[in-house]
Amino acid sequence: MALLAQDSAVPSALVALMVLRAPAWACLLCFTSYKERMRICQIFIGVQGPELEKCEEAFAAAFEGLLDTEINYDERSHLHDAFTQMTHSLQEMAMARVQACIPPCGLQEVARRFRCRGCYSTVCDLPLDCPVQDLTVARGHEAKFSCTVNFELPKEEITYSWKFAGGGVRTQDVSYFQDLPWARGYLARIRPVQPVHRGTFSCVIVHDQIPLARLYFFLNVTGAPPRGETELQVSFREVLRWAPREADMIKPWRPSLGELLAKPEALTLSNQCLLAAVVALASAGTTLMVWMFFRWYFQGS
Repeated sequence: MALLAQDSAVPSALVALMVLRAPAWACLLCFTSYKERMRICQIFIGVQGPELEKCEEAFAAAFEGLLDTEINYDERSHLHDAFTQMTHSLQEMAMARVQACIPPCGLQEVARRFRCRGCYSTVCDLPLDCPVQDLTVARGHEAKFSCTVNFELPKEEITYSWKFAGGGVRTQDVSYFQDLPWARGYLARIRPVQPVHRGTFSCVIVHDQIPLARLYFFLNVTGAPPRGETELQVSFREVLRWAPREADMIKPWRPSLGELLAKPEALTLSNQCLLAAVVALASAGTTLMVWMFFRWYFQGS
């Protein structure tokens, strides 16, 4: 029996068998099946592995010296009930056993332990901040963040709050973050992703106003802008480069008389009359100037 109590491979809950009388130890093989004993070992230790074999050996060694023990026949039914109750108790203890801490982060209340020596409780010694998760998404696509942890959360009064640190910053410093009131629940989406979204997103899991974990997601946006936008930007730059040079080259147009007369709409009736008047006026002016020249010339002689 000492072997059963001291063997590290056997859970301490099995020592509860010692509360039964010595004859009951010998009757364990009578009132429990191999599958039941295996089930007890598997619940506490695992389905497979060397530790499971050690548990079986501890069972056999514990009853080896008590196999020849005899009991009154009237005690048989009582012992059968005792073993059945014992088996169920061990299974319930296994199902309700304290869960281990699951790294790397979080305040895990389900793993809290109470220490009788000192009458105090302890919780996992893990940081509240989880490591930053990197996410790369092409521009124009969808980015999705899932605020979930590996450990069990309380079933009620769980809330999620989201924050964002822009400017392409990859950080866990809370002073860089601003609230995102539009983001609610454990799942957040951004669609379509743009370069302005490059930065760190943070999700805080809270239970009854107590933070349980802070998750961080660094979003890196890659890829060129859409084709239509690229063509528009190129055209705009071409206009900017073209306008100054064309402005220097632009000069006022001064058509000649021949160019004016070559136009189809130039020889209308009104334009013909106007042209005749101009020609007559020009001829009269020329005749007057010639007459005045000759008069001046002959008078001087």
